[in-house]
Amino acid sequence: MKIEGGCLCGAVRYRSDAEPVLQAVCHCETCRKISGSTYSFNVAVPEDSLTVEGEVATYEDHSGSSGNPMFRRFCPKCGSSLYGGGPHYGPLYFIKAGTLDDASWVKPDLHIWAEEKLEWTPIPEGATVVDRNPG
Repeated sequence: MKIEGGCLCGAVRYRSDAEPVLQAVCHCETCRKISGSTYSFNVAVPEDSLTVEGEVATYEDHSGSSGNPMFRRFCPKCGSSLYGGGPHYGPLYFIKAGTLDDASWVKPDLHIWAEEKLEWTPIPEGATVVDRNPG
């Protein structure tokens, strides 16, 4: 599998040859704000598999329920939110699925923070749903 994507203006590009560890939709308030939408759709890959070309900026986010840092990477030119990770989340980067060049293969298999989901946001029948973080 080859995962490729980038920001809106093209200044940042990324790629990974790893199989995604998970594909998850997060409905928490923080993810809604960072995505500017009703949820954030993330594709997780091992940190060491992601190659990034171009300059990225980092926002150290402590707004999640644990207070642990999530380092959110984004393009400093166009502001596109690209990926994030942090020590509390294991050796993974969570790529924003909306930045993939080809997202036709992506299918969320997990919906997390469903207790903060906007009431009118649908979740497909048969999806795994967790009120908060899995585990």
